[in-house]
Amino acid sequence: MLVAFNKPYGVLCQFTDRSQPPRPTLAGFGLPAGVYPAGRLDHDSEGLLLLTDDGGLAHRITDPRHKLPKTYRVQVEGAPTPAQLQALRDGVTLNDGPTRPARVALLDPAPTFWPRDPPVRFRKTVPDAWLELTIHEGRNRQVRRMTAAVGLPTLRLVRVAVGPWTLDGLAPGTWRPLQAGTGRR
Repeated sequence: MLVAFNKPYGVLCQFTDRSQPPRPTLAGFGLPAGVYPAGRLDHDSEGLLLLTDDGGLAHRITDPRHKLPKTYRVQVEGAPTPAQLQALRDGVTLNDGPTRPARVALLDPAPTFWPRDPPVRFRKTVPDAWLELTIHEGRNRQVRRMTAAVGLPTLRLVRVAVGPWTLDGLAPGTWRPLQAGTGRR
């Protein structure tokens, strides 16, 4: 079984939390029994999370050797320059080594998403922009670290696709079953 889930902001990509007070987890969304995340999204990231009960499929989804693209819509602080966008396209050096080149596009107009709670901070004197960024890796907080490395801190991050599977039509906190390998229901 393969499931697409639209992970809301502030939800942990696990089914239990031992912290006090407990934080929201995947257990509160009525997901099918026996599925587990194939990869993860940070607590403060949103969007497509794939869950499966098939260990081999989970490995194919998460292992960078399979080069499965992961696409994000990223709201950044600042107005990206051509040099900053090119640096992301070329790959940036992080503290754990260089990243692979990314596919990057400036999104104009900005995408529309559901409201976030809490909302992203707004500053009248500091512009922001939306990027679409596709990577083939999955290091810890990689997209946030990449945008910060080029001087564009991430304000909001929404994963919209993993390989052939997309977020299309899923409201936050909802899920749908998928066919492995197709992105279809």
